[in-house]
Amino acid sequence: MTAKEIRQAFLSFFESKQHHVVPSAPIVVKNDPTLMFTNAGMNQFKDLFLGEAAIKYARVADTQRCLRVSGKHNDLEEVGIDTYHHTMFEMLGNWSFGDYFKKEAIAWSWELLTEVYNIPKDKLYVTYFEGDEKEGLEKDQEAYDLWKQYVDESHILPGNKKDNFWEMGDTGPCGPCSEIHVDCRTDEEKALVDGATLVNADHPQVIEIWNNVFMQFNRLKNGSLQNLPAKHVDTGMGFERLVRVLQEKTSNYDTDVFQPMIQFISEKAGIKYGADEKTDIAMRVMADHIRAISFVIADGQLPSNNKAGYVIRRILRRAVRYAYTFLNFKEPFLNQLVPLLAEQFKGVFDELISQQDFVQKVVLEEEISFLRTLGKGIELLDDYINYMSEIQEFLRNNPEKNWKDINKNEIADYDYKPNKLVYKFAEKIQLIPIRLGGFRVSGMEGGMKNKNFQDGLDYLIEVTKILPGYIGFLLYDTYGFPKDLTELILSENGFKFNEKEYNFYMNIQKNKSRAATSIDTDDWIIVNTDDQSEFVGYDDLEIETEILKYRKVKAKGKEQYQIVLRQTPFYAESGGQVGDTGRLEDHSRQFWVDITDTKKENGLTVHFTDILPDNLEGKFWAVVDEDKRVLTEDNHSATHLLHAALKQVLGKHVNQKGSLVNADYLRFDFSHFAKVTEEELAQIEVIVNQKIRQNIKLKEQRNVPYQDAIESGVTALFGEKYGDFVRMITFDDHFSKELCGGTHVKATGQIGSFKIVSESAVAAGVRRIEAITADKAEQFFLDQRKELGHLKALLNGSKDLSAAVQALLDENAKLKKEIEKSTIERVNTLKHEIVHHVRGINGINLIAKHIDLQSAEAIKNLAFSLKDMVDNLFLVFTTEIDGKPGITVMLSDHLVKKGLNASNIVRELGKEIQGGGGGQPFYATAGGKNPAGLKVVLEKAESFIP
Repeated sequence: MTAKEIRQAFLSFFESKQHHVVPSAPIVVKNDPTLMFTNAGMNQFKDLFLGEAAIKYARVADTQRCLRVSGKHNDLEEVGIDTYHHTMFEMLGNWSFGDYFKKEAIAWSWELLTEVYNIPKDKLYVTYFEGDEKEGLEKDQEAYDLWKQYVDESHILPGNKKDNFWEMGDTGPCGPCSEIHVDCRTDEEKALVDGATLVNADHPQVIEIWNNVFMQFNRLKNGSLQNLPAKHVDTGMGFERLVRVLQEKTSNYDTDVFQPMIQFISEKAGIKYGADEKTDIAMRVMADHIRAISFVIADGQLPSNNKAGYVIRRILRRAVRYAYTFLNFKEPFLNQLVPLLAEQFKGVFDELISQQDFVQKVVLEEEISFLRTLGKGIELLDDYINYMSEIQEFLRNNPEKNWKDINKNEIADYDYKPNKLVYKFAEKIQLIPIRLGGFRVSGMEGGMKNKNFQDGLDYLIEVTKILPGYIGFLLYDTYGFPKDLTELILSENGFKFNEKEYNFYMNIQKNKSRAATSIDTDDWIIVNTDDQSEFVGYDDLEIETEILKYRKVKAKGKEQYQIVLRQTPFYAESGGQVGDTGRLEDHSRQFWVDITDTKKENGLTVHFTDILPDNLEGKFWAVVDEDKRVLTEDNHSATHLLHAALKQVLGKHVNQKGSLVNADYLRFDFSHFAKVTEEELAQIEVIVNQKIRQNIKLKEQRNVPYQDAIESGVTALFGEKYGDFVRMITFDDHFSKELCGGTHVKATGQIGSFKIVSESAVAAGVRRIEAITADKAEQFFLDQRKELGHLKALLNGSKDLSAAVQALLDENAKLKKEIEKSTIERVNTLKHEIVHHVRGINGINLIAKHIDLQSAEAIKNLAFSLKDMVDNLFLVFTTEIDGKPGITVMLSDHLVKKGLNASNIVRELGKEIQGGGGGQPFYATAGGKNPAGLKVVLEKAESFIP
């Protein structure tokens, strides 16, 4: 069977068991603060398990795109190296929400595997939960007895809490599970070792393919378990592993899921797959990673330097690094796999083929950017290795002098200009400081204390072969240069890497990140029972309601409360629209608490407050801040008009890639691969404002069948999860028609006016427009008018402002030329005056003088002119420009060769003016804030002459 046939057989089988087949949810998670990516098939049904949404279908089946590269499910470093780990994978699942339970789930899984897929029964092992005394959990006797009907008891194995008790997280639904494993070894291998001993032992050929989770409990924050009101079934079967088993391969990568891409890579690289393990790993990494990269981008998450964007950028860079190092792809190549992947998933996940060009271009731009970084990192490491090799040679060739200098407490400086790496020796060296980008770090623990001459020398040489961990961390964290590539380059040149120090800094970063994002959430406390909350904010901004439940949360040191209402007019942040704020008033309307924000969590509307009402059980008035809501609606409806205008002006390829809508402004990100010109922006503005003036009435349609909406030509956003019924927002059937859950104006005239304030690039292939409407647009035009009036006044009421400003510019340019001419004459006069005031000290010609020039460029020219005129020059100028003190140090090349350094000198002198600076060994400058110290600078200048 092909992969497509295997997938379809699963879905068809469960359709025959009265399951409703639903589409995969986006791989990028929205409205769930606990997840960045969908990492399990159950994620999209979380609200059903929690009882926070109505159950439409009691039985469901699907294939879900999942990503596991962050959090506790982090398999990234294993991907490509072993045969079965992946970044993105498909999870085939069948679900029961309070309908069937263990009996049916076990029977159907056995039927599908052995009668539809025809897997030999003796290859299969099943597990059941053995119980846990500490938790007070009994053995899952029911599952064991059910399996005995189908499986020989020698193939029914007990499993501990780690393997056979599934939990969503620290809190939430959980329950015992029953896994199915397949022994794919040869008959000879099976004869030597019993397969039962290899289950859950990480054997590459004895693998888990299916897990039946029986949701029975809810884990509370205190660790206790309570029974769920209904029992559920949550199953997951790894599609890639299943295909491997059915196609009788020893690796997931040998199946038709991955081989088309691997063979394409092999052909383009000119390297046969299977010829060498290193190149095989590289091909597997590329074939796997492009799947995760492509689908995450297609679902709306672009590579970036934080959160989900950083994760996908890291995956992409790992793939590029393997391609660069092992397959010799020095030019962008990964993007060429996108069309192949899109065709492979056509008819399964069509969002990729619909956005193929966009995804490919984003990957291409990321590749180009990272290949530059990769080249810079390799160049820096090469420079470091060459520099340290010179130091090693120095130590070997000058051992006695070096040892003598060290014992005299003298410091030998080696200033490596290109990368500003400074290497220092001292009498009792405890560490080797390295300077890179302003950081000082150790190269090796230990020191030279109590070492004899030869041991000390050997120690110094050994230290120079160790790259400080902080440099490795800086390369990785700031520039995205992979740690394993750093280690590889070092090892190839006989160098080592201080991994202990690297891990130290990595842990600091991770702990900071955890602290910044950690949320401490208490359990929900029930006030009034009800199945679910209802949003009524499309029609009402104020209603009478009750509190269903609340809980306390603590994030970033701030303590708040989250409240769920029976009915709420508050719109929860979603689709780019910010959440409503307002008040929750008691029934007497004498007391209230402020609602500071409203968010969605797994389909639940959660209201944030700093304090709780005194009496939680009474009736309340939920009142939305109407002014803020209205202004937000102005901006939201304007984004719909903007989206349609962009398509009209720039082309049908334009698609929304993100938005932010609040009361102050709107931000709209869209796919487009060129800067939007001023003419195009003006045209877009005109179209939007025309639609506003036409006062087009809102056409809102609720509960429209999804397929009917799509066939009507509605714009649906990639990366959004739509249900069977959707809400359509239309402003003119022939102009703007979108699926949207947000709130909108009743007619476009309410928006007032629309003004674009900026257009910029966000990422490869994505542009951003920021705009204002309503009162903010009015204020903008008033400010512009005021500014224009002020400008006219400055220009004596000139009617032709352009001509008047041009005349000023021309006059300014003329005056600048005159000043430049005068400055050049002044510099020429000064250099001839100064050259007669040189003081000779120990064969060095000193010039230490305060210079009255008001141009830094002129001072520099004067210093360089004197360098050409005076041999063995040691020059120190002090200056004061616009009240700010400055210092210039210039040294002749001869003095630099003797060991003097202008950069070091100017830094020391800069202390006298409460400032600092730097530069090159022969020329350096400093600035400060204490002009009174300039006199001391000139007095100290002579002290630096040896």
